[in-house]
Amino acid sequence: MAEDCIFCKVVSGELPAHRVAEDEHTVSFMDINPWTEGHALVIPRAHSRNLYEVDGEDLAHAARAAKQLALRMRERFECDGINLLNACEPAAWQTVWHFHIHVIPRYEGDGLVPPTHPQGADQDELAALAAELSR
Repeated sequence: MAEDCIFCKVVSGELPAHRVAEDEHTVSFMDINPWTEGHALVIPRAHSRNLYEVDGEDLAHAARAAKQLALRMRERFECDGINLLNACEPAAWQTVWHFHIHVIPRYEGDGLVPPTHPQGADQDELAALAAELSR
């Protein structure tokens, strides 16, 4: 645990949270700044700064917990869909330095829109990028 990490303090019980699920590897709780009704977070109990640093097993446990929570949201909230979001580093909107997955229930007409829209890509550029990533 990192002593200055607010999510580590949630795990330890030092800070309050509206927990919705937990097991020996993860804790899930309501986001205090929700994007939609029911927005929750899933975090590993073990501290890691972000996706770059999270242990593979902790990542797998968090992903499974996120799926279980998404299924529960669909059943209990009757949401129309789910977004899973991980923010890694400030350029990607990370503001809390403990790996976490946002589980965001979506409702038709909820007003939440993506920050951008997909755009067509040049096929030669895609091929160059794929070559760089695959070597």
